[in-house]
Amino acid sequence: MKPHPALKNNFVYTVAMLYILLFSYAAMSKLLDFQNFQIQLGQSPLLSAFAAPVSVAVPVAEFILVLLLMFKKSRLIGLYGSFVLMTMFSAYIVIILNFSSFTPCSCGGILEKMSWTQHLIFNIVFVVIAAIAIIVQSATRGTYGFLTMLFTSGIVVITVLFLMSEDIIQHRNNFVRRLPEQFPQEHDIDLGFNSYYFAGTANGKIYLGNVTAPLLLTEIDAALQHKKEIVIKLNNLNFPFRALHLNVYPKYFFASDGTVPVIFRGKTGQWSAQQQHGITPRFTNPVFTDSVATAFRTDKQNGENILGAYSQSANNLILNPSLLQKQIDGVFDTDGMLNYDPFTNQLVYTYYYRNQYIVTDTNLKLKYRGNTIDTISKAQIKLAYNAARNETKMAAPPVYVNRQAFAYKGLLFVNAASMGKFEDAKMWKQASLVDVYDLKNRSYIVSFYVYNVDGERLSHFTLQGNHFYGLIGTHLVSYRMSPLVLQRYSENTIKAKPTMVQRTKAATPDK
Repeated sequence: MKPHPALKNNFVYTVAMLYILLFSYAAMSKLLDFQNFQIQLGQSPLLSAFAAPVSVAVPVAEFILVLLLMFKKSRLIGLYGSFVLMTMFSAYIVIILNFSSFTPCSCGGILEKMSWTQHLIFNIVFVVIAAIAIIVQSATRGTYGFLTMLFTSGIVVITVLFLMSEDIIQHRNNFVRRLPEQFPQEHDIDLGFNSYYFAGTANGKIYLGNVTAPLLLTEIDAALQHKKEIVIKLNNLNFPFRALHLNVYPKYFFASDGTVPVIFRGKTGQWSAQQQHGITPRFTNPVFTDSVATAFRTDKQNGENILGAYSQSANNLILNPSLLQKQIDGVFDTDGMLNYDPFTNQLVYTYYYRNQYIVTDTNLKLKYRGNTIDTISKAQIKLAYNAARNETKMAAPPVYVNRQAFAYKGLLFVNAASMGKFEDAKMWKQASLVDVYDLKNRSYIVSFYVYNVDGERLSHFTLQGNHFYGLIGTHLVSYRMSPLVLQRYSENTIKAKPTMVQRTKAATPDK
Protein backbone atom coordinates (compact mmCIF):
# COMPACT_ATOMS: atom_id res chain seq x y z
CA MET A 1 0.00 0.00 0.00
CA LYS A 2 1.41 3.36 -1.04
CA PRO A 3 1.73 6.11 1.60
CA HIS A 4 -1.07 8.66 1.54
CA PRO A 5 -0.06 11.86 -0.36
CA ALA A 6 -0.83 13.98 2.71
CA LEU A 7 1.50 11.80 4.80
CA LYS A 8 4.29 12.22 2.26
CA ASN A 9 3.77 15.98 2.11
CA ASN A 10 3.78 16.24 5.88
CA PHE A 11 7.01 14.24 6.12
CA VAL A 12 8.75 16.40 3.51
CA TYR A 13 7.46 19.55 5.22
CA THR A 14 8.67 18.33 8.63
CA VAL A 15 12.17 17.55 7.30
CA ALA A 16 12.29 20.97 5.62
CA MET A 17 11.31 22.68 8.90
CA LEU A 18 13.98 20.75 10.82
CA TYR A 19 16.60 21.87 8.34
CA ILE A 20 15.32 25.45 8.48
CA LEU A 21 15.66 25.45 12.26
CA LEU A 22 19.10 23.83 12.12
CA PHE A 23 20.58 26.07 9.44
CA SER A 24 18.99 29.27 10.77
CA TYR A 25 20.39 28.62 14.23
CA ALA A 26 23.79 27.49 12.94
CA ALA A 27 24.20 30.44 10.55
CA MET A 28 23.13 33.02 13.15
CA SER A 29 25.49 31.49 15.73
CA LYS A 30 28.40 31.78 13.29
CA LEU A 31 27.61 35.37 12.32
CA LEU A 32 27.02 36.57 15.90
CA ASP A 33 30.44 35.19 16.89
CA PHE A 34 32.07 35.43 13.48
CA GLN A 35 35.60 36.16 14.70
CA ASN A 36 35.60 33.10 16.95
CA PHE A 37 34.13 30.95 14.16
CA GLN A 38 36.87 32.10 11.79
CA ILE A 39 39.54 31.39 14.44
CA GLN A 40 38.14 27.88 14.91
CA LEU A 41 38.24 27.24 11.18
CA GLY A 42 41.79 28.57 11.12
CA GLN A 43 42.75 25.88 13.64
CA SER A 44 41.02 23.15 11.65
CA PRO A 45 43.45 20.55 10.30
CA LEU A 46 41.29 20.30 7.18
CA LEU A 47 40.41 23.87 6.30
CA SER A 48 43.20 26.01 7.81
CA ALA A 49 44.35 27.27 4.42
CA PHE A 50 40.79 28.14 3.32
CA ALA A 51 39.45 29.55 6.59
CA ALA A 52 38.69 33.02 5.21
CA PRO A 53 36.48 32.02 2.24
CA VAL A 54 34.90 29.03 4.02
CA SER A 55 33.95 31.14 7.06
CA VAL A 56 31.85 33.33 4.74
CA ALA A 57 30.63 30.63 2.36
CA VAL A 58 29.18 28.29 5.01
CA PRO A 59 26.72 30.69 6.72
CA VAL A 60 25.77 32.21 3.33
CA ALA A 61 25.02 28.72 2.00
CA GLU A 62 22.98 27.91 5.09
CA PHE A 63 20.86 31.06 4.70
CA ILE A 64 20.30 30.36 0.98
CA LEU A 65 19.16 26.82 1.80
CA VAL A 66 16.78 28.18 4.44
CA LEU A 67 15.15 30.42 1.80
CA LEU A 68 14.88 27.54 -0.69
CA LEU A 69 13.32 25.23 1.92
CA MET A 70 10.73 27.81 2.96
CA PHE A 71 8.87 27.74 -0.39
CA LYS A 72 7.21 24.68 -1.88
CA LYS A 73 8.37 25.35 -5.44
CA SER A 74 12.05 25.47 -4.46
CA ARG A 75 11.90 22.96 -1.59
CA LEU A 76 13.25 20.02 -3.59
CA ILE A 77 16.32 22.05 -4.65
CA GLY A 78 16.76 23.06 -1.00
CA LEU A 79 16.64 19.43 0.09
CA TYR A 80 19.26 18.45 -2.48
CA GLY A 81 21.49 21.28 -1.28
CA SER A 82 20.93 20.33 2.37
CA PHE A 83 21.78 16.70 1.58
CA VAL A 84 25.08 17.73 -0.05
CA LEU A 85 26.04 20.19 2.70
CA MET A 86 25.36 17.70 5.50
CA THR A 87 27.26 15.01 3.57
CA MET A 88 30.25 17.37 3.41
CA PHE A 89 29.95 18.15 7.13
CA SER A 90 29.88 14.41 7.87
CA ALA A 91 32.91 13.71 5.65
CA TYR A 92 34.73 16.54 7.41
CA ILE A 93 34.19 14.87 10.80
CA VAL A 94 35.19 11.42 9.51
CA ILE A 95 38.51 12.83 8.27
CA ILE A 96 39.00 14.75 11.53
CA LEU A 97 38.53 11.57 13.56
CA ASN A 98 40.54 9.20 11.37
CA PHE A 99 43.10 11.04 9.27
CA SER A 100 43.88 14.31 11.02
CA SER A 101 47.13 14.87 12.93
CA PHE A 102 45.08 16.35 15.77
CA THR A 103 41.45 16.88 16.72
CA PRO A 104 40.36 20.53 17.17
CA CYS A 105 37.53 21.71 19.35
CA SER A 106 34.02 21.52 17.91
CA CYS A 107 32.07 24.58 16.85
CA GLY A 108 28.51 25.57 16.05
CA GLY A 109 26.46 26.90 18.93
CA ILE A 110 24.62 24.17 20.85
CA LEU A 111 26.44 21.52 18.79
CA GLU A 112 29.63 22.62 20.55
CA LYS A 113 28.42 20.61 23.56
CA MET A 114 28.54 17.41 21.51
CA SER A 115 31.60 15.21 21.11
CA TRP A 116 32.86 14.70 17.56
CA THR A 117 31.34 11.19 17.47
CA GLN A 118 27.95 12.49 18.64
CA HIS A 119 28.21 15.28 16.10
CA LEU A 120 28.85 12.71 13.34
CA ILE A 121 25.79 10.64 14.33
CA PHE A 122 23.69 13.82 14.40
CA ASN A 123 24.84 14.74 10.89
CA ILE A 124 24.27 11.25 9.49
CA VAL A 125 20.70 11.28 10.77
CA PHE A 126 20.08 14.54 8.90
CA VAL A 127 21.72 13.15 5.75
CA VAL A 128 19.38 10.13 5.87
CA ILE A 129 16.18 12.09 6.46
CA ALA A 130 17.09 14.51 3.66
CA ALA A 131 17.63 11.58 1.30
CA ILE A 132 14.28 10.03 2.28
CA ALA A 133 12.48 13.35 1.84
CA ILE A 134 14.02 13.79 -1.65
CA ILE A 135 12.97 10.25 -2.66
CA VAL A 136 9.45 10.79 -1.30
CA GLN A 137 8.96 14.10 -3.10
CA SER A 138 10.83 13.35 -6.34
CA ALA A 139 9.90 9.69 -6.95
CA THR A 140 11.69 9.55 -10.30
CA ARG A 141 13.81 6.70 -11.67
CA GLY A 142 17.07 8.67 -11.62
CA THR A 143 16.75 9.96 -8.05
CA TYR A 144 18.82 7.21 -6.45
CA GLY A 145 21.65 7.58 -8.95
CA PHE A 146 21.65 11.38 -8.60
CA LEU A 147 21.77 11.13 -4.79
CA THR A 148 24.67 8.69 -5.03
CA MET A 149 26.54 11.08 -7.31
CA LEU A 150 25.92 14.04 -4.97
CA PHE A 151 26.95 11.97 -1.94
CA THR A 152 30.21 10.92 -3.64
CA SER A 153 30.89 14.45 -4.87
CA GLY A 154 30.50 15.92 -1.37
CA ILE A 155 33.02 13.46 0.04
CA VAL A 156 35.47 14.09 -2.83
CA VAL A 157 35.30 17.88 -2.38
CA ILE A 158 36.12 17.66 1.34
CA THR A 159 38.91 15.14 0.70
CA VAL A 160 40.50 17.38 -1.93
CA LEU A 161 40.24 20.41 0.36
CA PHE A 162 41.93 18.41 3.12
CA LEU A 163 44.83 17.34 0.90
CA MET A 164 45.29 20.83 -0.53
CA SER A 165 45.12 22.45 2.90
CA GLU A 166 47.72 20.02 4.32
CA ASP A 167 50.12 20.83 1.51
CA ILE A 168 49.60 24.59 1.79
CA ILE A 169 49.93 24.71 5.58
CA GLN A 170 53.01 22.50 5.74
CA HIS A 171 54.93 23.71 2.69
CA ARG A 172 53.37 26.94 1.31
CA ASN A 173 51.94 28.41 4.48
CA ASN A 174 50.08 31.72 4.25
CA PHE A 175 50.72 32.43 7.96
CA VAL A 176 48.06 30.21 9.46
CA ARG A 177 49.06 28.40 12.64
CA ARG A 178 47.69 25.15 13.98
CA LEU A 179 47.00 25.26 17.68
CA PRO A 180 45.56 21.94 18.89
CA GLU A 181 44.84 21.16 22.51
CA GLN A 182 47.39 22.98 24.66
CA PHE A 183 50.54 21.08 25.63
CA PRO A 184 50.33 20.40 29.39
CA GLN A 185 52.54 22.33 31.79
CA GLU A 186 54.05 19.97 34.37
CA HIS A 187 56.47 21.78 36.66
CA ASP A 188 57.38 25.29 37.81
CA ILE A 189 60.22 26.44 40.07
CA ASP A 190 60.97 30.00 41.18
CA LEU A 191 64.72 30.59 40.83
CA GLY A 192 64.62 33.95 42.59
CA PHE A 193 66.51 35.82 39.83
CA ASN A 194 65.91 36.61 36.17
CA SER A 195 69.58 36.57 35.11
CA TYR A 196 69.73 32.87 34.18
CA TYR A 197 70.21 31.32 30.76
CA PHE A 198 70.28 27.72 29.55
CA ALA A 199 73.85 26.42 29.50
CA GLY A 200 72.79 22.98 28.32
CA THR A 201 71.30 19.62 29.27
CA ALA A 202 73.21 16.46 30.12
CA ASN A 203 72.52 13.10 31.72
CA GLY A 204 68.97 13.98 32.72
CA LYS A 205 69.97 17.32 34.25
CA ILE A 206 69.36 20.93 33.21
CA TYR A 207 72.22 23.40 33.58
CA LEU A 208 71.73 27.14 33.96
CA GLY A 209 74.36 29.82 33.63
CA ASN A 210 74.02 33.24 35.24
CA VAL A 211 75.11 36.47 33.53
CA THR A 212 75.71 38.17 36.88
CA ALA A 213 77.81 35.27 38.23
CA PRO A 214 79.62 33.94 35.12
CA LEU A 215 81.41 31.02 36.84
CA LEU A 216 78.37 29.84 38.77
CA LEU A 217 76.48 26.89 37.26
CA THR A 218 73.10 25.72 38.57
CA GLU A 219 72.17 22.05 38.14
CA ILE A 220 68.46 21.11 38.29
CA ASP A 221 66.83 17.70 37.86
CA ALA A 222 64.35 17.10 35.04
CA ALA A 223 61.35 17.28 37.39
CA LEU A 224 62.50 20.70 38.68
CA GLN A 225 62.50 19.42 42.26
CA HIS A 226 66.14 19.67 43.29
CA LYS A 227 68.94 22.06 42.43
CA LYS A 228 72.53 22.64 43.42
CA GLU A 229 75.14 25.29 42.74
CA ILE A 230 78.44 24.45 41.06
CA VAL A 231 81.46 26.76 40.94
CA ILE A 232 83.41 26.47 37.68
CA LYS A 233 87.20 26.64 37.92
CA LEU A 234 89.32 27.97 35.05
CA ASN A 235 93.08 27.45 34.90
CA ASN A 236 93.68 31.00 33.63
CA LEU A 237 91.74 34.07 34.72
CA ASN A 238 94.14 36.64 33.28
CA PHE A 239 91.74 37.83 30.58
CA PRO A 240 89.51 40.92 30.42
CA PHE A 241 86.32 38.84 30.35
CA ARG A 242 83.22 40.76 29.35
CA ALA A 243 80.69 38.07 28.47
CA LEU A 244 81.82 34.69 29.75
CA HIS A 245 79.35 32.02 28.69
CA LEU A 246 78.98 28.37 29.71
CA ASN A 247 77.96 25.46 27.44
CA VAL A 248 77.31 22.05 28.99
CA TYR A 249 77.20 18.75 27.05
CA PRO A 250 76.98 15.13 28.27
CA LYS A 251 80.75 14.57 28.40
CA TYR A 252 82.31 18.01 28.25
CA PHE A 253 81.54 21.58 29.21
CA PHE A 254 82.98 24.80 27.79
CA ALA A 255 83.52 28.34 29.04
CA SER A 256 84.07 30.96 26.37
CA ASP A 257 84.25 34.70 25.88
CA GLY A 258 84.37 35.61 22.23
CA THR A 259 85.38 39.20 22.93
CA VAL A 260 88.81 38.00 24.09
CA PRO A 261 88.63 35.40 22.30
CA VAL A 262 89.26 32.34 24.46
CA ILE A 263 87.74 28.88 25.04
CA PHE A 264 88.12 26.62 28.08
CA ARG A 265 87.18 22.95 28.12
CA GLY A 266 86.60 20.54 31.00
CA LYS A 267 84.86 17.28 31.76
CA THR A 268 81.24 17.38 32.88
CA GLY A 269 81.10 16.37 36.55
CA GLN A 270 84.64 17.58 37.33
CA TRP A 271 83.87 21.24 36.55
CA SER A 272 87.48 22.32 36.11
CA ALA A 273 88.40 23.66 32.67
CA GLN A 274 91.65 24.16 30.79
CA GLN A 275 92.34 26.87 28.26
CA GLN A 276 92.33 25.64 24.66
CA HIS A 277 94.66 27.12 22.06
CA GLY A 278 94.40 27.99 18.42
CA ILE A 279 91.22 30.05 17.82
CA THR A 280 92.04 33.66 16.94
CA PRO A 281 89.00 35.62 15.63
CA ARG A 282 86.55 37.23 18.00
CA PHE A 283 83.24 35.40 17.99
CA THR A 284 79.70 35.23 19.37
CA ASN A 285 77.08 32.49 19.75
CA PRO A 286 79.50 29.53 19.95
CA VAL A 287 78.14 25.97 19.66
CA PHE A 288 80.38 22.96 20.08
CA THR A 289 80.01 20.26 17.46
CA ASP A 290 82.73 18.07 19.00
CA SER A 291 85.04 18.13 21.99
CA VAL A 292 87.63 19.84 19.76
CA ALA A 293 85.44 21.69 17.26
CA THR A 294 83.20 24.72 17.46
CA ALA A 295 81.00 26.80 15.17
CA PHE A 296 80.31 30.47 15.77
CA ARG A 297 79.50 33.84 14.25
CA THR A 298 82.27 36.34 13.68
CA ASP A 299 82.71 39.37 11.41
CA LYS A 300 84.56 40.39 8.28
CA GLN A 301 86.97 43.32 8.12
CA ASN A 302 84.07 45.58 7.14
CA GLY A 303 82.10 44.48 10.20
CA GLU A 304 79.54 42.32 8.39
CA ASN A 305 78.54 39.03 10.02
CA ILE A 306 79.93 35.73 8.82
CA LEU A 307 79.68 32.15 10.08
CA GLY A 308 82.84 30.28 11.01
CA ALA A 309 83.99 26.92 12.33
CA TYR A 310 87.25 25.86 13.97
CA SER A 311 88.77 22.44 14.62
CA GLN A 312 91.46 22.38 17.27
CA SER A 313 92.74 18.93 16.35
CA ALA A 314 93.31 19.94 12.72
CA ASN A 315 94.09 23.58 13.57
CA ASN A 316 91.68 24.46 10.78
CA LEU A 317 89.57 27.64 10.56
CA ILE A 318 86.64 27.68 8.10
CA LEU A 319 84.81 30.88 7.14
CA ASN A 320 81.84 30.78 4.77
CA PRO A 321 80.95 34.29 3.56
CA SER A 322 78.06 33.13 1.38
CA LEU A 323 75.79 31.73 4.12
CA LEU A 324 74.51 34.96 5.70
CA GLN A 325 72.81 37.01 2.99
CA LYS A 326 73.00 40.78 3.28
CA GLN A 327 69.79 42.78 2.78
CA ILE A 328 70.62 46.18 4.28
CA ASP A 329 73.92 46.42 6.17
CA GLY A 330 75.13 42.85 6.65
CA VAL A 331 75.28 43.34 10.42
CA PHE A 332 71.90 43.99 11.99
CA ASP A 333 69.93 42.48 9.12
CA THR A 334 71.85 39.17 9.40
CA ASP A 335 71.62 38.96 13.18
CA GLY A 336 70.28 35.66 14.47
CA MET A 337 71.01 32.57 16.55
CA LEU A 338 73.12 29.51 15.79
CA ASN A 339 72.12 26.03 16.99
CA TYR A 340 73.68 22.60 16.74
CA ASP A 341 71.58 19.44 16.71
CA PRO A 342 73.80 16.48 17.74
CA PHE A 343 71.07 14.00 16.82
CA THR A 344 71.24 14.95 13.13
CA ASN A 345 74.75 16.47 13.14
CA GLN A 346 73.48 19.73 11.62
CA LEU A 347 73.97 23.44 12.28
CA VAL A 348 70.90 25.66 12.04
CA TYR A 349 71.08 29.46 11.89
CA THR A 350 67.77 31.31 12.37
CA TYR A 351 67.49 35.01 11.53
CA TYR A 352 65.87 37.36 14.05
CA TYR A 353 64.32 39.80 11.58
CA ARG A 354 63.30 37.71 8.58
CA ASN A 355 61.40 34.46 8.02
CA GLN A 356 64.40 32.31 7.15
CA TYR A 357 66.73 29.72 8.61
CA ILE A 358 69.86 28.09 7.19
CA VAL A 359 70.83 24.42 7.57
CA THR A 360 74.47 23.35 7.11
CA ASP A 361 76.78 20.50 8.01
CA THR A 362 79.43 20.98 10.71
CA ASN A 363 81.89 22.27 8.09
CA LEU A 364 79.44 25.05 7.14
CA LYS A 365 78.55 23.49 3.81
CA LEU A 366 75.05 24.69 2.92
CA LYS A 367 72.36 22.00 2.83
CA TYR A 368 69.38 24.28 2.21
CA ARG A 369 67.58 27.45 3.25
CA GLY A 370 64.13 27.17 4.81
CA ASN A 371 61.38 29.56 5.81
CA THR A 372 59.23 30.01 8.86
CA ILE A 373 55.54 30.68 8.31
CA ASP A 374 55.82 34.42 9.04
CA THR A 375 55.47 36.52 5.88
CA ILE A 376 58.28 39.02 6.62
CA SER A 377 61.05 38.07 4.19
CA LYS A 378 63.05 41.31 4.42
CA ALA A 379 64.38 42.71 7.70
CA GLN A 380 62.29 45.68 8.83
CA ILE A 381 64.94 47.72 10.62
CA LYS A 382 65.94 51.40 10.61
CA LEU A 383 69.58 52.35 11.09
CA ALA A 384 71.33 55.60 12.01
CA TYR A 385 75.02 56.38 11.51
CA ASN A 386 76.92 58.42 14.12
CA ALA A 387 79.83 60.01 12.23
CA ALA A 388 81.49 61.33 15.39
CA ARG A 389 81.76 57.82 16.82
CA ASN A 390 81.94 56.04 13.46
CA GLU A 391 79.22 53.61 14.49
CA THR A 392 75.83 52.46 13.24
CA LYS A 393 72.93 51.85 15.61
CA MET A 394 69.26 50.96 15.45
CA ALA A 395 67.22 54.12 14.87
CA ALA A 396 63.98 52.42 15.96
CA PRO A 397 63.00 49.14 17.61
CA PRO A 398 63.31 46.34 15.03
CA VAL A 399 60.43 44.12 13.96
CA TYR A 400 61.25 40.66 15.30
CA VAL A 401 60.16 37.59 13.38
CA ASN A 402 61.92 34.86 15.39
CA ARG A 403 62.83 35.75 18.98
CA GLN A 404 64.48 32.47 19.98
CA ALA A 405 65.15 29.15 18.28
CA PHE A 406 66.36 25.69 19.25
CA ALA A 407 67.17 22.69 17.03
CA TYR A 408 66.48 19.28 18.56
CA LYS A 409 66.07 15.79 17.08
CA GLY A 410 65.48 17.02 13.57
CA LEU A 411 62.94 19.66 14.59
CA LEU A 412 63.28 23.43 14.89
CA PHE A 413 61.42 25.18 17.72
CA VAL A 414 60.94 28.92 17.20
CA ASN A 415 59.60 31.46 19.67
CA ALA A 416 57.60 33.47 17.13
CA ALA A 417 57.15 37.23 17.46
CA SER A 418 54.22 37.89 15.10
CA MET A 419 50.56 36.99 15.33
CA GLY A 420 49.27 34.93 12.41
CA LYS A 421 45.85 34.83 10.77
CA PHE A 422 42.79 33.73 12.73
CA GLU A 423 44.50 34.00 16.13
CA ASP A 424 43.11 35.42 19.35
CA ALA A 425 44.80 38.74 20.18
CA LYS A 426 44.03 38.19 23.87
CA MET A 427 46.17 35.05 23.91
CA TRP A 428 49.17 37.01 22.66
CA LYS A 429 49.00 39.11 25.80
CA GLN A 430 48.77 36.04 28.02
CA ALA A 431 51.36 33.74 26.45
CA SER A 432 54.30 33.33 24.11
CA LEU A 433 53.94 31.16 21.05
CA VAL A 434 56.31 28.44 19.84
CA ASP A 435 56.19 27.12 16.28
CA VAL A 436 57.58 23.67 15.45
CA TYR A 437 59.16 22.80 12.08
CA ASP A 438 60.37 19.52 10.62
CA LEU A 439 63.85 20.12 9.21
CA LYS A 440 63.90 16.83 7.35
CA ASN A 441 61.06 17.69 4.98
CA ARG A 442 61.13 21.48 5.52
CA SER A 443 57.56 21.65 6.78
CA TYR A 444 55.60 23.39 9.50
CA ILE A 445 54.06 20.99 12.03
CA VAL A 446 52.24 22.69 14.89
CA SER A 447 52.33 25.54 17.43
CA PHE A 448 51.73 25.77 21.16
CA TYR A 449 51.45 28.42 23.87
CA VAL A 450 53.84 28.96 26.78
CA TYR A 451 51.91 30.99 29.34
CA ASN A 452 53.23 34.09 31.09
CA VAL A 453 54.21 33.85 34.74
CA ASP A 454 53.65 36.91 36.97
CA GLY A 455 53.19 39.01 33.83
CA GLU A 456 56.57 37.96 32.38
CA ARG A 457 57.01 36.34 28.96
CA LEU A 458 59.23 33.50 27.77
CA SER A 459 62.84 34.69 27.43
CA HIS A 460 64.88 31.48 26.82
CA PHE A 461 64.05 27.83 26.22
CA THR A 462 65.59 24.42 25.62
CA LEU A 463 64.45 20.82 25.15
CA GLN A 464 65.42 17.53 26.71
CA GLY A 465 63.71 14.20 26.10
CA ASN A 466 59.95 14.68 26.02
CA HIS A 467 60.01 18.06 27.73
CA PHE A 468 60.20 21.72 26.79
CA TYR A 469 61.86 23.94 29.41
CA GLY A 470 61.39 27.70 29.49
CA LEU A 471 62.74 30.61 31.51
CA ILE A 472 60.00 33.14 32.28
CA GLY A 473 61.04 35.99 34.55
CA THR A 474 62.43 34.28 37.66
CA HIS A 475 60.65 30.99 36.90
CA LEU A 476 61.77 27.81 35.19
CA VAL A 477 58.80 25.86 33.77
CA SER A 478 58.41 22.59 31.90
CA TYR A 479 55.85 21.43 29.34
CA ARG A 480 55.31 17.92 28.04
CA MET A 481 55.54 17.53 24.28
CA SER A 482 52.50 16.22 22.41
CA PRO A 483 52.45 12.80 20.66
CA LEU A 484 52.48 14.70 17.36
CA VAL A 485 55.94 16.13 18.16
CA LEU A 486 57.25 12.93 19.75
CA GLN A 487 56.34 10.99 16.62
CA ARG A 488 58.51 13.34 14.54
CA TYR A 489 61.38 12.81 17.01
CA SER A 490 61.44 9.09 16.26
CA GLU A 491 61.05 9.63 12.51
CA ASN A 492 63.79 12.24 12.17
CA THR A 493 66.46 11.12 14.63
CA ILE A 494 69.10 9.37 12.57
CA LYS A 495 72.36 7.67 13.50
CA ALA A 496 74.72 10.51 12.75
CA LYS A 497 78.50 10.47 12.59
CA PRO A 498 80.27 10.54 15.97
CA THR A 499 79.33 13.85 17.55
CA MET A 500 79.86 15.86 20.68
CA VAL A 501 77.32 13.60 22.39
CA GLN A 502 79.27 10.42 21.63
CA ARG A 503 82.92 10.98 20.77
CA THR A 504 85.69 11.10 23.35
CA LYS A 505 88.71 9.46 21.73
CA ALA A 506 89.39 12.35 19.37
CA ALA A 507 89.59 14.83 22.22
CA THR A 508 92.90 16.34 23.16
CA PRO A 509 93.80 15.03 26.62
CA ASP A 510 93.04 17.46 29.43
CA LYS A 511 96.02 18.70 31.33
